[in-house]
Amino acid sequence: MEILENGFYPACDKYCGVGLGNFDGLHRGHMALINTLIHKCRLNDLYSVVYTFKKHPENILRKKLFTPLIMTREQKTSILDKTGINTLYFQEFDEKFSRMTADEFIKSILVEKLRSKLVVVGFNFHFGYMGRGDAEYLKKMGKKLGFAVIVIPPVKVRGEIVSSTLIRQYIMKGKMEKVFELLGRHFSISGKVVTGRREGRAMGFPTANMLPEEYLIMPASGVYVTRTLYQGQWYNSLTNVGICPTCKNDMASTVETHMIGFEQELYGQDIEVFFLKKLRSEKKFESHADLINQIKKDIEKAQHEWY
Repeated sequence: MEILENGFYPACDKYCGVGLGNFDGLHRGHMALINTLIHKCRLNDLYSVVYTFKKHPENILRKKLFTPLIMTREQKTSILDKTGINTLYFQEFDEKFSRMTADEFIKSILVEKLRSKLVVVGFNFHFGYMGRGDAEYLKKMGKKLGFAVIVIPPVKVRGEIVSSTLIRQYIMKGKMEKVFELLGRHFSISGKVVTGRREGRAMGFPTANMLPEEYLIMPASGVYVTRTLYQGQWYNSLTNVGICPTCKNDMASTVETHMIGFEQELYGQDIEVFFLKKLRSEKKFESHADLINQIKKDIEKAQHEWY
Protein backbone atom coordinates (compact mmCIF):
# COMPACT_ATOMS: atom_id res chain seq x y z
CA MET A 1 0.00 0.00 0.00
CA GLU A 2 1.26 3.44 -0.98
CA ILE A 3 1.00 6.23 1.63
CA LEU A 4 0.79 9.81 0.38
CA GLU A 5 0.12 13.27 1.83
CA ASN A 6 0.81 16.99 1.41
CA GLY A 7 -0.52 17.29 -2.13
CA PHE A 8 1.31 14.30 -3.60
CA TYR A 9 -1.42 12.31 -5.34
CA PRO A 10 -1.27 8.83 -6.91
CA ALA A 11 0.67 8.77 -10.17
CA CYS A 12 -0.88 5.94 -12.16
CA ASP A 13 -2.42 5.39 -15.58
CA LYS A 14 -5.74 4.18 -14.18
CA TYR A 15 -8.74 6.15 -13.03
CA CYS A 16 -9.40 6.04 -9.29
CA GLY A 17 -12.09 4.81 -6.95
CA VAL A 18 -12.04 6.90 -3.76
CA GLY A 19 -13.35 6.20 -0.27
CA LEU A 20 -13.88 9.41 1.70
CA GLY A 21 -14.07 9.78 5.46
CA ASN A 22 -12.30 10.37 8.73
CA PHE A 23 -12.34 6.64 9.52
CA ASP A 24 -11.42 7.02 13.19
CA GLY A 25 -11.51 3.55 14.71
CA LEU A 26 -12.09 1.79 11.39
CA HIS A 27 -15.28 0.29 12.82
CA ARG A 28 -17.73 -2.08 11.12
CA GLY A 29 -19.37 0.75 9.17
CA HIS A 30 -16.03 2.02 7.90
CA MET A 31 -14.96 -1.48 6.89
CA ALA A 32 -18.22 -1.98 4.97
CA LEU A 33 -17.35 1.15 3.00
CA ILE A 34 -13.74 0.11 2.37
CA ASN A 35 -14.66 -3.45 1.37
CA THR A 36 -17.23 -2.08 -1.08
CA LEU A 37 -14.61 0.28 -2.51
CA ILE A 38 -12.08 -2.52 -3.01
CA HIS A 39 -14.66 -4.84 -4.58
CA LYS A 40 -15.96 -2.22 -7.03
CA CYS A 41 -12.45 -1.06 -7.96
CA ARG A 42 -11.42 -4.60 -8.81
CA LEU A 43 -14.55 -5.15 -10.89
CA ASN A 44 -14.01 -1.93 -12.84
CA ASP A 45 -10.21 -1.91 -13.05
CA LEU A 46 -9.88 1.21 -10.89
CA TYR A 47 -7.05 2.25 -8.59
CA SER A 48 -8.36 2.27 -4.99
CA VAL A 49 -7.68 5.27 -2.75
CA VAL A 50 -8.73 5.87 0.85
CA TYR A 51 -8.78 9.64 1.42
CA THR A 52 -8.70 10.60 5.10
CA PHE A 53 -7.33 13.25 7.45
CA LYS A 54 -4.27 13.75 9.61
CA LYS A 55 -6.31 15.47 12.31
CA HIS A 56 -9.94 15.10 13.27
CA PRO A 57 -11.83 17.88 11.44
CA GLU A 58 -13.91 18.68 14.53
CA ASN A 59 -10.75 19.65 16.41
CA ILE A 60 -10.13 22.36 13.82
CA LEU A 61 -13.72 23.47 13.29
CA ARG A 62 -14.74 23.48 16.96
CA LYS A 63 -11.75 25.04 18.65
CA LYS A 64 -13.19 24.96 22.17
CA LEU A 65 -14.12 21.29 21.97
CA PHE A 66 -11.82 18.31 21.64
CA THR A 67 -12.66 14.99 20.03
CA PRO A 68 -10.23 12.32 21.30
CA LEU A 69 -9.18 9.79 18.69
CA ILE A 70 -9.80 6.06 18.94
CA MET A 71 -6.62 5.14 17.09
CA THR A 72 -3.25 6.49 16.04
CA ARG A 73 -2.23 7.12 12.47
CA GLU A 74 0.06 4.09 12.72
CA GLN A 75 -2.78 1.82 13.83
CA LYS A 76 -5.03 3.10 11.03
CA THR A 77 -2.28 2.54 8.48
CA SER A 78 -1.54 -0.98 9.73
CA ILE A 79 -5.17 -2.10 9.46
CA LEU A 80 -5.74 -0.54 6.04
CA ASP A 81 -2.53 -2.06 4.71
CA LYS A 82 -4.08 -5.51 5.18
CA THR A 83 -7.23 -4.69 3.18
CA GLY A 84 -5.70 -4.47 -0.29
CA ILE A 85 -6.13 -0.71 -0.76
CA ASN A 86 -3.70 0.72 -3.32
CA THR A 87 -3.15 4.15 -1.75
CA LEU A 88 -3.86 5.74 1.63
CA TYR A 89 -3.90 9.53 1.39
CA PHE A 90 -3.69 11.76 4.49
CA GLN A 91 -5.06 15.27 3.99
CA GLU A 92 -3.96 18.06 6.33
CA PHE A 93 -7.21 19.49 7.67
CA ASP A 94 -6.31 23.09 8.48
CA GLU A 95 -8.06 26.47 8.35
CA LYS A 96 -7.36 26.84 4.63
CA PHE A 97 -8.72 23.40 3.75
CA SER A 98 -11.78 23.95 5.95
CA ARG A 99 -12.75 26.94 3.76
CA MET A 100 -12.75 24.90 0.55
CA THR A 101 -16.29 24.70 -0.83
CA ALA A 102 -17.95 21.43 -1.76
CA ASP A 103 -17.70 22.34 -5.46
CA GLU A 104 -14.00 23.16 -5.15
CA PHE A 105 -13.31 19.86 -3.41
CA ILE A 106 -15.16 17.87 -6.05
CA LYS A 107 -13.60 19.61 -9.04
CA SER A 108 -10.08 20.19 -7.72
CA ILE A 109 -9.49 17.05 -5.66
CA LEU A 110 -11.86 14.32 -6.84
CA VAL A 111 -11.90 15.12 -10.55
CA GLU A 112 -8.59 16.85 -11.34
CA LYS A 113 -6.16 15.40 -8.80
CA LEU A 114 -7.59 11.91 -8.25
CA ARG A 115 -9.29 11.36 -11.62
CA SER A 116 -12.18 9.69 -9.81
CA LYS A 117 -14.63 7.45 -11.60
CA LEU A 118 -16.11 6.11 -8.35
CA VAL A 119 -16.61 7.72 -4.94
CA VAL A 120 -17.79 5.74 -1.89
CA VAL A 121 -19.07 7.54 1.23
CA GLY A 122 -21.10 6.84 4.34
CA PHE A 123 -24.77 7.77 4.70
CA ASN A 124 -23.95 10.71 7.01
CA PHE A 125 -21.00 12.07 5.03
CA HIS A 126 -20.63 15.87 4.84
CA PHE A 127 -17.88 17.87 3.21
CA GLY A 128 -16.91 21.33 2.02
CA TYR A 129 -17.15 24.68 3.78
CA MET A 130 -19.56 24.52 6.73
CA GLY A 131 -20.31 20.90 5.82
CA ARG A 132 -22.70 22.04 3.11
CA GLY A 133 -21.92 19.16 0.79
CA ASP A 134 -23.51 15.77 1.47
CA ALA A 135 -23.96 12.40 -0.21
CA GLU A 136 -26.93 13.55 -2.30
CA TYR A 137 -25.05 16.57 -3.59
CA LEU A 138 -22.09 14.33 -4.40
CA LYS A 139 -24.42 12.09 -6.46
CA LYS A 140 -25.80 15.10 -8.31
CA MET A 141 -22.32 16.38 -9.18
CA GLY A 142 -21.14 12.89 -10.09
CA LYS A 143 -23.77 12.68 -12.82
CA LYS A 144 -22.54 15.99 -14.24
CA LEU A 145 -18.83 15.28 -14.00
CA GLY A 146 -18.70 11.60 -14.84
CA PHE A 147 -18.17 9.65 -11.63
CA ALA A 148 -20.43 7.17 -9.85
CA VAL A 149 -21.29 7.52 -6.17
CA ILE A 150 -22.08 4.69 -3.76
CA VAL A 151 -23.56 5.59 -0.37
CA ILE A 152 -23.11 2.98 2.36
CA PRO A 153 -26.22 2.67 4.57
CA PRO A 154 -26.01 2.57 8.37
CA VAL A 155 -24.51 -0.58 9.87
CA LYS A 156 -26.37 -1.67 13.01
CA VAL A 157 -25.34 -3.94 15.87
CA ARG A 158 -28.08 -4.95 18.34
CA GLY A 159 -30.21 -2.07 17.09
CA GLU A 160 -27.53 0.60 17.47
CA ILE A 161 -26.05 2.45 14.49
CA VAL A 162 -22.30 1.93 14.56
CA SER A 163 -20.43 5.23 14.83
CA SER A 164 -17.13 6.52 16.16
CA THR A 165 -19.03 8.79 18.56
CA LEU A 166 -20.91 5.86 20.11
CA ILE A 167 -17.72 3.81 20.36
CA ARG A 168 -15.95 6.67 22.18
CA GLN A 169 -18.80 6.78 24.69
CA TYR A 170 -18.48 3.07 25.42
CA ILE A 171 -14.68 3.28 25.73
CA MET A 172 -14.98 6.11 28.26
CA LYS A 173 -17.47 3.99 30.23
CA GLY A 174 -15.16 0.96 30.17
CA LYS A 175 -17.71 -1.19 28.31
CA MET A 176 -15.18 -3.13 26.26
CA GLU A 177 -17.53 -5.93 25.17
CA LYS A 178 -19.76 -3.30 23.51
CA VAL A 179 -16.70 -1.66 21.96
CA PHE A 180 -15.67 -5.02 20.50
CA GLU A 181 -19.11 -5.55 18.96
CA LEU A 182 -19.08 -2.15 17.26
CA LEU A 183 -15.42 -2.05 16.22
CA GLY A 184 -15.25 -5.66 15.10
CA ARG A 185 -12.03 -6.10 17.09
CA HIS A 186 -10.70 -5.20 20.52
CA PHE A 187 -9.83 -1.58 21.28
CA SER A 188 -6.10 -1.16 21.80
CA ILE A 189 -3.51 1.32 23.02
CA SER A 190 -0.01 1.20 21.58
CA GLY A 191 3.21 2.96 22.46
CA LYS A 192 6.65 2.77 23.97
CA VAL A 193 7.22 1.41 27.46
CA VAL A 194 8.50 4.12 29.80
CA THR A 195 10.24 3.91 33.15
CA GLY A 196 7.72 3.70 35.97
CA ARG A 197 7.93 3.72 39.77
CA ARG A 198 8.88 0.02 39.78
CA GLU A 199 6.47 -0.54 42.68
CA GLY A 200 4.73 -3.32 40.75
CA ARG A 201 8.01 -5.21 40.41
CA ALA A 202 8.67 -4.76 44.13
CA MET A 203 5.29 -6.38 44.84
CA GLY A 204 5.99 -9.27 42.46
CA PHE A 205 3.91 -7.94 39.56
CA PRO A 206 6.19 -6.01 37.18
CA THR A 207 4.36 -3.67 34.82
CA ALA A 208 5.01 -2.20 31.40
CA ASN A 209 4.00 1.44 31.67
CA MET A 210 2.83 3.66 28.82
CA LEU A 211 1.97 7.33 28.58
CA PRO A 212 -0.43 7.45 25.61
CA GLU A 213 -0.57 10.48 23.35
CA GLU A 214 -2.81 13.24 24.72
CA TYR A 215 -5.03 13.23 21.62
CA LEU A 216 -6.09 9.60 22.19
CA ILE A 217 -9.17 8.50 24.06
CA MET A 218 -8.63 6.76 27.39
CA PRO A 219 -10.84 4.03 28.86
CA ALA A 220 -12.55 4.60 32.18
CA SER A 221 -10.20 4.22 35.15
CA GLY A 222 -10.00 0.67 36.43
CA VAL A 223 -8.45 -2.76 36.03
CA TYR A 224 -8.94 -4.56 32.71
CA VAL A 225 -8.42 -8.02 31.31
CA THR A 226 -6.09 -7.44 28.36
CA ARG A 227 -3.83 -9.18 25.88
CA THR A 228 -0.51 -7.61 24.98
CA LEU A 229 1.30 -7.89 21.66
CA TYR A 230 5.10 -7.65 21.80
CA GLN A 231 7.40 -8.51 18.90
CA GLY A 232 4.73 -10.64 17.24
CA GLN A 233 3.96 -12.66 20.40
CA TRP A 234 0.76 -12.51 22.46
CA TYR A 235 0.77 -12.41 26.26
CA ASN A 236 -2.14 -12.60 28.69
CA SER A 237 -2.16 -9.48 30.83
CA LEU A 238 -3.92 -7.23 33.31
CA THR A 239 -3.93 -3.48 32.80
CA ASN A 240 -4.60 -0.67 35.25
CA VAL A 241 -5.79 2.59 33.72
CA GLY A 242 -5.69 5.54 36.09
CA ILE A 243 -3.62 6.77 38.99
CA CYS A 244 -3.11 3.66 41.17
CA PRO A 245 -4.32 5.42 44.36
CA THR A 246 -2.61 2.94 46.70
CA CYS A 247 0.82 3.48 45.13
CA LYS A 248 1.39 7.20 44.74
CA ASN A 249 0.24 10.70 45.48
CA ASP A 250 0.46 12.41 42.07
CA MET A 251 -2.65 12.33 39.89
CA ALA A 252 -1.20 11.74 36.41
CA SER A 253 -3.14 9.02 34.59
CA THR A 254 -1.11 6.10 33.25
CA VAL A 255 -1.59 2.74 31.55
CA GLU A 256 0.22 0.00 33.51
CA THR A 257 0.19 -3.56 32.17
CA HIS A 258 1.28 -6.72 33.97
CA MET A 259 2.10 -9.39 31.39
CA ILE A 260 1.44 -12.66 33.20
CA GLY A 261 4.54 -14.84 33.39
CA PHE A 262 6.68 -12.28 31.53
CA GLU A 263 9.87 -11.14 33.26
CA GLN A 264 11.91 -9.23 30.64
CA GLU A 265 12.68 -5.51 30.86
CA LEU A 266 10.72 -3.64 28.18
CA TYR A 267 11.85 -0.05 28.61
CA GLY A 268 11.92 1.72 25.26
CA GLN A 269 10.18 -1.17 23.49
CA ASP A 270 6.90 -0.89 21.55
CA ILE A 271 3.88 -2.85 22.77
CA GLU A 272 0.16 -2.85 21.97
CA VAL A 273 -2.40 -3.59 24.68
CA PHE A 274 -5.83 -4.94 23.66
CA PHE A 275 -8.72 -4.41 26.09
CA LEU A 276 -11.11 -7.35 26.59
CA LYS A 277 -13.15 -6.53 29.69
CA LYS A 278 -13.19 -4.24 32.70
CA LEU A 279 -12.74 -6.29 35.87
CA ARG A 280 -13.24 -3.60 38.48
CA SER A 281 -12.87 0.08 39.23
CA GLU A 282 -9.78 1.56 40.82
CA LYS A 283 -9.71 1.35 44.59
CA LYS A 284 -7.44 2.64 47.34
CA PHE A 285 -6.37 -0.25 49.57
CA GLU A 286 -5.35 0.03 53.21
CA SER A 287 -1.96 -1.55 52.57
CA HIS A 288 0.28 -2.94 49.84
CA ALA A 289 -0.49 -6.41 51.20
CA ASP A 290 -4.20 -5.88 50.52
CA LEU A 291 -3.38 -4.65 47.02
CA ILE A 292 -1.20 -7.71 46.34
CA ASN A 293 -4.01 -10.02 47.44
CA GLN A 294 -6.46 -8.22 45.14
CA ILE A 295 -4.07 -8.45 42.17
CA LYS A 296 -3.78 -12.20 42.75
CA LYS A 297 -7.57 -12.46 42.74
CA ASP A 298 -7.77 -10.35 39.56
CA ILE A 299 -5.27 -12.63 37.79
CA GLU A 300 -7.10 -15.76 38.93
CA LYS A 301 -10.44 -14.39 37.73
CA ALA A 302 -8.99 -13.31 34.38
CA GLN A 303 -7.35 -16.69 33.81
CA HIS A 304 -10.53 -18.55 34.73
CA GLU A 305 -12.93 -16.47 32.62
CA TRP A 306 -10.84 -15.29 29.66
CA TYR A 307 -7.61 -17.19 29.07
